Amino acid sequence: MSILAIDAGTTGVTAVVVTPDGRIAAKGYQEFAQHFPQPGWVEHSPEEIWQATLEACREVLDRVDRSELKGVGITNQRETVLLWDRETLGSPRRAIVWQDRRTADICSRLREDGHEERVAQLTGLRLDPYFSGTKLAWIAEHEPHTWALVEDGRYAVGTVDSYLVARMTRGLHHVTDVSNACRTLLMDLSTGDWSDELCSLFGVPRDALPDLVPNWGELAVTDPRVFLDLSLPIAGIAGDQQSALFGQTCFDVGDSKCTYGTGSFILTNCGTELPRSDAGLLSTAAWRSPDGKLTYALEGSIFVTGAAVQWLRDGLQIVGSAAETAAIAATVPSAEGVVFVPALTGLGAPHWDPHARGLIIGVTRGTTRAHLVRATLEAIAFEVRDVLETMPASLSSLRVDGGASANDLLCQVQADQVGVPVERPQLVETTALGAAFLAGLGTGVWSSTDDLRETWALDRSFTPGRDRTAYDASHARWREAVERSKGWALV
Repeated sequence: MSILAIDAGTTGVTAVVVTPDGRIAAKGYQEFAQHFPQPGWVEHSPEEIWQATLEACREVLDRVDRSELKGVGITNQRETVLLWDRETLGSPRRAIVWQDRRTADICSRLREDGHEERVAQLTGLRLDPYFSGTKLAWIAEHEPHTWALVEDGRYAVGTVDSYLVARMTRGLHHVTDVSNACRTLLMDLSTGDWSDELCSLFGVPRDALPDLVPNWGELAVTDPRVFLDLSLPIAGIAGDQQSALFGQTCFDVGDSKCTYGTGSFILTNCGTELPRSDAGLLSTAAWRSPDGKLTYALEGSIFVTGAAVQWLRDGLQIVGSAAETAAIAATVPSAEGVVFVPALTGLGAPHWDPHARGLIIGVTRGTTRAHLVRATLEAIAFEVRDVLETMPASLSSLRVDGGASANDLLCQVQADQVGVPVERPQLVETTALGAAFLAGLGTGVWSSTDDLRETWALDRSFTPGRDRTAYDASHARWREAVERSKGWALV
């Protein structure tokens, strides 16, 4: 028995097959294009996401026994919104990605009209371009002919998970879960259901939205005619960060994880009580069990961390790959006063400034690429510390995952900055693993979360150093640089 898990991320799709002992038996990956039609705009082609999904799955299916597969789990980049024709499943426009900043003016308008407090009360979120509702309002405002077909019922509205389910089932199912729905600004967090009040505020017809289903159970069945000759239950769905929390087996109140991906996301399990934060954190749904019980989390969302390393590679072209950054950064003992604030798409938690822009300060004639690479890794650790310092409970340790967690230097700097051990599991693909765990619970591969805990294994624990004065001084310099980056797009 095994599970096919699909992780439809921001830059590509990963497919893995997970065995009952929590081991990845096979892995496939397919990148897809990023589209930047204007400064601050980020888009994806839905068809390219689908083709990347098929290609990544083909890659793993060629290396496993298909008859052993019991179900499919899906996890995905959140807040990205797509439209598609319910009959043809074709998309009339590219998806607007979570990183996209085009709706800053809509957010300002809603804020000026006095809606932010009510929106925050209902959703646990802020009025920020990050979230899906303002993206849909922008389409309605700027593409009325397209939006008319949403209102007429021809076009469906959804997030990446619901789009993939529609493609995998030939349009038979239009569903999502609370972990994705709660990031749209359209769901009432206390009830776990779509809100008529919020749908009205953002002008989104409720009938266009997916049905809400539990995070595990038999949620849909793939159609072999369109999905690689497979007829399998889609038995687990979760947004990527909640999926990583599940994959890290953070099932107890207070358990916390940080995922280093395109951005970085820190989540703390808050149990069944809806948490509230006055410090820039988001209240969010973690998951809902088949019996209807909602588990909540507090989240700090950092927009650009791994994407900053990608920018060093693709934009500045000063590194050949993300993997070599640790070695390059280790050639210098420090960043020599260079600070990089990677506000390339504005600032997320805890600052929340869509008008902030990237800043590199402290450059001298002696600055080399090694100093800039080291400053980039330090920036990731500083951003995570900023978020953790606003969490209501103190940490005893921090579990990390995602691609950059393989970077030993980053993990050590992170431990130094947060002052607690940083624990890296043997399996850092915890986002995909969480989707597999959910689907495995839904199909009986695992019988309980206790079974899942037994699969988690430590790779390495990074112990913080003792020079708190130096660590605090470098963080204070970082905070000064952050202040200088704010509001730059308005200047």
